[in-house]
Amino acid sequence: MLKIHNSYSQQIEEFVPQDTKNVKMYVCGPTVYDYAHLGHARCYITWDVLYRYLKFKGFEVTYCRNVTDVDDKILNKAQKEGKTPDEIAQFYYQAFSKSMDSLNTIKPDIEPFATKTIGEMIAINNELIKNGHAYESQGDVYFRVKSFDKYGQLSKQPLDSLESGARVETSEIKENPMDFALWKSDEKFGYKSPWGVGRPGWHIECSAMSRKFLGKTIDIHAGGADLIFPHHENEIAQSECANGVQFVKYWMHNGFVTINKEKMSKSLGNFLTIDEILKNYDANAIRLFILTNHYRMPVEFSDESLISAAAGVKRLYNAVNEARKVTKVDENLDLTNLEEYKEFTDAMDEDLNTSKALAILFDLANKLNKEQNSTYLTLLYTLANTLGFNFDKVEYSEEELKSKLDCVVDKLELNIDKALGGNETMEEILALRKSARENKNWELADKMRIAFDEAGIVLKDGKDGTAWELK
Repeated sequence: MLKIHNSYSQQIEEFVPQDTKNVKMYVCGPTVYDYAHLGHARCYITWDVLYRYLKFKGFEVTYCRNVTDVDDKILNKAQKEGKTPDEIAQFYYQAFSKSMDSLNTIKPDIEPFATKTIGEMIAINNELIKNGHAYESQGDVYFRVKSFDKYGQLSKQPLDSLESGARVETSEIKENPMDFALWKSDEKFGYKSPWGVGRPGWHIECSAMSRKFLGKTIDIHAGGADLIFPHHENEIAQSECANGVQFVKYWMHNGFVTINKEKMSKSLGNFLTIDEILKNYDANAIRLFILTNHYRMPVEFSDESLISAAAGVKRLYNAVNEARKVTKVDENLDLTNLEEYKEFTDAMDEDLNTSKALAILFDLANKLNKEQNSTYLTLLYTLANTLGFNFDKVEYSEEELKSKLDCVVDKLELNIDKALGGNETMEEILALRKSARENKNWELADKMRIAFDEAGIVLKDGKDGTAWELK
């Protein structure tokens, strides 16, 4: 029986969806105004594993993850770069999608955009005004926090405590400083509404999209721990007041990624983009680094941790790859009675204890190295895939290969751009290394080999020249 930690009750609970075998799962998606960073990787890899494991357990899952494409941050970026908000949102959505693909996360079943759900947001706001939970003021609409007795129960902050800590506001358009915006007046970038031209508040977006695509009550709502307050707290208040039923059965939150014990964030300027990290480490290494830690705990980033993770992935991959030379994965093999299978499911049923699950994978890799049979290979391959590892040979596009070559160039302490005209190909760079070897410039030749290795490209020198392959 799967047990998960419910942030609302702060207890481990048996997972029982509303419909025995069908799970409705909603994850707060990105605000698309910048490149995705390692904190996003931690969040979306975590819920990718949950999605995979629920399906592994036999559930039918409807996974919805929204895209916030209307927001102050997007507008500010558009004005700064002299572009339209839609151009900014579309560019960074495509970049986000590419990053998620690179991390081998499964695309959600439903990926709604906020700008395509404006009508539903207006409808909920109207319902809240009608039943006294919201009010219009000078073209804005605010949620009346005091009208919801359970406000603060997710974040475990009583309303009195929240009010006393609230910032004193100079504006007099709110009844209470704690009241939050459901709709903001905006003549320049707004949409028509009963209260004038404006745009939605951030919190109402998720309430509208989850209701439209999953219904009034959902089984799992997940996201980063930084969203507990105020975002998820506000979602509960507006959804339950509008719908009159429980909004979410199980709340789940992942911990932060930290650098020097400080949360990684764009506002602090201490974030590493996913694309930057993928120049030096593959997706499997990033996934192993993240899953070594329990999803609710903070993860401290360091190069040493990722180097260790890369070595661990290599152990798993080598075991699978060597076994494939003598046997193959049997998709029809019944694994359910095998001891290692039961150990794996016991670990994952324990609130997704991925560190225990990984230990079982490494134990299987050791067994597979000693006895390369189809059972061990199938078991390791299947359980690793359930955690999202991809041990199939990676095929890179020309664009991705060019990115790796750029990484080689960046790591070399010579003006290779000048030597090659700024448009390097693999053949040209290998020719430059060959020339260095022929001229007995061993320092340069070795330096280039190291640069290739760090970029994920293995060179093999032979009598017929230098061959290469991607790690």
